[in-house]
Amino acid sequence: MTRVSEPPVSAKVSAPASQHHRTLFLSDLHLGARACRADRIMDFLSHNTADTIYLAGDIFDLWHPNASAWTHDHDRVVQTILRRAREGTRIIYLAGNHDETVHRIFAWHFERIEVATQMMHRTADGRSFLVLHGDSCDAAWQRSRLITRIGSRIEDRLRAIDGMVKYLRRNLRAEGAGAIENLLVRFNKLLRMGNRYERRLTDLARSAGAHGVICGHFHQAALHESHGLIYANCGDWVAAMTAITEDAEGNLTLLKWSESMQEYPAHDALPQPSARAQSVVR
Repeated sequence: MTRVSEPPVSAKVSAPASQHHRTLFLSDLHLGARACRADRIMDFLSHNTADTIYLAGDIFDLWHPNASAWTHDHDRVVQTILRRAREGTRIIYLAGNHDETVHRIFAWHFERIEVATQMMHRTADGRSFLVLHGDSCDAAWQRSRLITRIGSRIEDRLRAIDGMVKYLRRNLRAEGAGAIENLLVRFNKLLRMGNRYERRLTDLARSAGAHGVICGHFHQAALHESHGLIYANCGDWVAAMTAITEDAEGNLTLLKWSESMQEYPAHDALPQPSARAQSVVR
């Protein structure tokens, strides 16, 4: 059973200025891509530390290397992660589809960072979770390199146009989502509608004897038990700005990062992933 935290799921509680977790799960930072919000990632890391950090894939976007998109904040994110590894934080890098070459080049360790394709994590209360990126459970047609790379290239171009529109419309709030960004979010949800990837991932965890699975890849933050095991998706740092955390008692929490961090505790009767991901901080 998923441990229940207080207060109730519907409540929003401002977290301390700085918070330490037993384990922190992050995915889909897409460092190097124009859509990456490295400033938000850096802000999150500045206020959150952990004994162990899982980087669950697509940390770098090696499909579309873009020198103009790489900023000082991108450098700071990388240096912060490397510094924490040197200071004793266990960092586990689980390669995704956008950064799969990381595993091929640095198979086992890189700068005190463990590199793998998947890992079994044991929580403080003794439960085991299969941790991986999640692309291995895509539908067959979605595993086509040609289709996924063409789709990713189109999205990159649309985000470039969206960026120019935002630049021209200076009255648009920095955190406001443009029409193209909203379209991309809705299209990604439509793409996953009816997809059985959650069940395939939980079945994979079940076959490994785990209590659940923690993944990324799908850019849809979630934490529920709809398929008989716990399914946790970290979300992304392109639109969702979310992470999964574990506290000292083994409780899993889906966090949404905004100007102040807010918590959405794990619960036995959580809503479906799409509803939970919509619990954004206004």
